[in-house]
Amino acid sequence: MSAAESVLNPFSRARPRRFARSWALAACLALLAARGYAQDSYGYQPQAPDAAALGSGASLPDPAPAPASEVEPFYGPHQGGILTRAQGFTCFAVFDLTTAKREDVEALLKAWTKAAARMAVGLPAVPLALDPQQSAGDSGDALGVSPGHLTITFGFGAGLFVKDGKDRYGLASRRPKALVDLPRFPGDELVAQRTGGDLSVQACSDDPQVALHAVRELARLAGRTASVRWEQNGFIPQTPAGQTPRNLMGFEDGTMNPSTGDPTAMAKYVWVGAEGPDWMRDGTYLVVRPIRIALEHWDKMKLAFQEQTVGRYKYSGAPLTGTNERDPLDLAAKDANGDPVIPEDSHVRLAAPEENHGDQILRRPYSYDNNLRFTAERWPPWRQGMEVDAGLLFICYQRDPRTGFIPIFNRISRFDMMNQFVTHVGSGVFACPPGPKPGRYVGEDLFEN
Repeated sequence: MSAAESVLNPFSRARPRRFARSWALAACLALLAARGYAQDSYGYQPQAPDAAALGSGASLPDPAPAPASEVEPFYGPHQGGILTRAQGFTCFAVFDLTTAKREDVEALLKAWTKAAARMAVGLPAVPLALDPQQSAGDSGDALGVSPGHLTITFGFGAGLFVKDGKDRYGLASRRPKALVDLPRFPGDELVAQRTGGDLSVQACSDDPQVALHAVRELARLAGRTASVRWEQNGFIPQTPAGQTPRNLMGFEDGTMNPSTGDPTAMAKYVWVGAEGPDWMRDGTYLVVRPIRIALEHWDKMKLAFQEQTVGRYKYSGAPLTGTNERDPLDLAAKDANGDPVIPEDSHVRLAAPEENHGDQILRRPYSYDNNLRFTAERWPPWRQGMEVDAGLLFICYQRDPRTGFIPIFNRISRFDMMNQFVTHVGSGVFACPPGPKPGRYVGEDLFEN
């Protein structure tokens, strides 16, 4: 290759190293400008560092944070993504810790907290490196994109405290009593690879790429300290304020939730109080259950049967004893034959607080679609073959799973008419500590006190 060809081909090995670095830097700056990292829109002013700086871990100046209207606060008394109005998309991931050192876990949580706080305001997870011989530090696929009210919620699984009978990090005595292993429920077909785990991360955003980017960057930062055990993307329709979103079965999902705008209700049903360890007060417990729904079977059912199964009218969302979605359930109402208008094995009756000693959970589910997968059906004629693997990424928060999800779902798993259409294929319980304060990391009180 001639000298002229070498200059024209920036990927030529014959070019001088100084030119290679200059060309790469110019290309990087041009890309950032094209993505909106210009001084007039983000406050970024390109500065040409000298050659010495390029080789010493120099990084680009951060752009200005996203407008407040596009941002959910990361720091606060509670973690975001719990009471936050459900964004359009989620990426939920569970990690296994692969290190034997407690200090590695602390370092990871510090790095995750810092990166999450940056991404929440639209910044890269870490400052972008200028040295072309280094990793960029951030994949760059969310550069110049609105965070879309990004929230990142962290949880601690039982494996952080004890795993295989071992107290790996000296935290066994600090495991909350409420962080229990879920019993095996009737009908469970749990896949080991989608069950349990040591740490949970849920990123939610109005932009699917932002949510995926957040989990992707946290997985990168995990390095050799933790590895992804399982991951599930989800979506939910964006409905007007006050209107309940519908799941893939076509019914509104979450009508009976306690009001997130009622601090008294949240203190009663969601936030851990004085009964919990100090490091968990104002935190909550997350239960996650990927649920496959046999949509091919469900879609063939008559409308009346679907409504009897759920206990609500499909189009209005009203209970079978009412006319509007928010009408209270009349569980004592009988039809002309003396049978309950809301069937005894309907989903809404079995989940109702009136049937569960007043206990409630805060549902925050997302639908999912994993395309086609080989499936064995649970109903006659028990067909086997390729079917749509879609359903509900069930997520709920509660003050204590022992008085929340476990007793409620114990009844549902045994008697719900809907069970012929749904299969729980994964499960997990995680303690979500309170929100961190600026300058501190999530869960710090667990390790420090």
